[in-house]
Amino acid sequence: MRHVIAVIAVLVALTGVASAQSATAGAKVFADQKCSLCHSIAGKGNPKGSLDSVGSTLSGEDIRKWITEAPEMAAKAKAERKPAMKPFASLSKGDLDALVAYLQTLKKS
Repeated sequence: MRHVIAVIAVLVALTGVASAQSATAGAKVFADQKCSLCHSIAGKGNPKGSLDSVGSTLSGEDIRKWITEAPEMAAKAKAERKPAMKPFASLSKGDLDALVAYLQTLKKS
């Protein structure tokens, strides 16, 4: 029984490390894709598109859809921001997963 608990503890620790690495990689994707031209985080970037609490308000799946299916999500949310967000469908799966992981860490403090 102790071995099972030890294995579970190691898996949980590794998951946390992997999540932190994904979030760090996602912050780089955010910068590389120049997302701050339209969005801001912690006061850096365009204040009209603050993402400071996006992780508190949207699920990971919804964040993913906003990135890859922006026009559809904007219509669903009745969002009329100009210019409209373009879909980033060409991101690799790894970059998309990392960006979603990063944005999910942005929660109200």
